Amino acid sequence: MNYEFVEKDGAVYVACLGGEAQLRTEGDASNLIGACFERGASRLLLHADALSEDFFRLRTGLAGAVLQKLVNYRIATAAVVPDERVVLGKAKDMLAELKFGNDFRVFADQEEAERWLLLPR
Repeated sequence: MNYEFVEKDGAVYVACLGGEAQLRTEGDASNLIGACFERGASRLLLHADALSEDFFRLRTGLAGAVLQKLVNYRIATAAVVPDERVVLGKAKDMLAELKFGNDFRVFADQEEAERWLLLPR
């Protein structure tokens, strides 16, 4: 997984960037959680390009497993999924429902996601 550590406004978060290595398995999620623990970060920023298509296909169970793992380890997560990225069906419904939670939210742009992610926890 391609990620970087970001320090801003007194907080640290892990930004998972796009690229060839995507979040494809629960093990990948565990690696991101490990990266968070490495720097004492309890925040994660996921870019849409870092999420595999299986994440958006709910029948695979990947999104549920990853989200549950992040919640269990208390990692606040913001996903940047631009409007132009088409998310259909049940995945769209799930993402819309999650936008009101405190653990995982989806945003159209990085600036908005980062603003939420850096709120005191």
